[in-house]
Amino acid sequence: MRSKKKRTVWTVLIIILLIVASLFLPKYVWRYFYWNFADINDHKKFPRLEVANDPAHITQLKIASSNFQFSVPESFTTKKEYEKFEDFLLLNDAVAFLVLKNDSIIYENYFENFSKTSIIPSFSVSKAFVSALVGIAIDEGYIYSTNQSITFFLKELNKEFDNITIEDLLNMRSGIQFEEGYSNPFAEMPKYYYGTNLLHYIKKLKIEEEPDLHYNYISVNTLLVGQIVERATNTKLSKYLEQKIWKPMGMESSASWSIDSKKDKTVKAFCCINAVARDFARFGLLYLNDGKWNGKQIVPAEWVKRSTRIINDSRDSQGYPYTYQWRVIENGAFFAKGILGQYILVFPAKDLVFVRLGKSVADIDWADLFVKLSEQIPQEQSVLLGE
Repeated sequence: MRSKKKRTVWTVLIIILLIVASLFLPKYVWRYFYWNFADINDHKKFPRLEVANDPAHITQLKIASSNFQFSVPESFTTKKEYEKFEDFLLLNDAVAFLVLKNDSIIYENYFENFSKTSIIPSFSVSKAFVSALVGIAIDEGYIYSTNQSITFFLKELNKEFDNITIEDLLNMRSGIQFEEGYSNPFAEMPKYYYGTNLLHYIKKLKIEEEPDLHYNYISVNTLLVGQIVERATNTKLSKYLEQKIWKPMGMESSASWSIDSKKDKTVKAFCCINAVARDFARFGLLYLNDGKWNGKQIVPAEWVKRSTRIINDSRDSQGYPYTYQWRVIENGAFFAKGILGQYILVFPAKDLVFVRLGKSVADIDWADLFVKLSEQIPQEQSVLLGE
């Protein structure tokens, strides 16, 4: 009887402690513990703004009569043998995998009840879209150049930030103090990902070192870039994406961009464009074609060229060069990457685009896999399409 009473007392005490804690802990900390690590359903958890397509003007992609038959490269079978390429994708947490040659889909597969109509979050792949919008804004005269000081647009930042340029943000060389990791619920990244008032948070940013000294991948850089585009164009980032890329390209489906809260509606520029896999592939095709789509220049060709070549000593955690929110490979391929192994890789030398979306990265260097898979694909597109 006493044991039961003790358990009851402890239960009441725990409830009281939780109630008291809820009065003092920020909302983002509660979200962190309740939702935990980012997952493939995050686009359903956060409020979002629509990025509408134009159903009357959808650009159709050519599709091969059957999927190209890939085999798993030998260097990816050291830990486990796979009977089929599809087994490799499924067992390594892919939910969508597409390969395009020129403007045609030569391989398309979905797993875990996902399909071509499934909306899937892109996470940091979104950073490449933000980069494209900067190039468009410069071309339209809203931004003078990437050499402009960020405080020209971000008036809430103090004079310490005057020496930081838009280019420093794009190249992840801003020198801003920020902890990117997710493991500490009180660090900056969980605060920015789960928080509900991003514009309030950026007022408290501090400088760690002078800009352009070192590469340091921090998502707040892209958040600031997104704010610069919004303020320069006087247009919500999601709407600018819709007007300049989504509708002009004839995207297959409407998309969305997650925001911090229904009250403040600050676009989480560093992540969280949610769309169907084919539309992510279309964006890859746009960059494969130097920013041109159906004869119209969507993203300035010079911007595409500069964004996708090695221009400094920035290297990510895997050693890939980093330029303007893209990772670049020495063979000329470049890719956008998200936290759960979301990828858009463009390989101009072979006219290829790879898209992989998943539930986790599964300890796979997907960019390396794409390059090795490209060696299996014949150059003749007519052969691939079964013509």
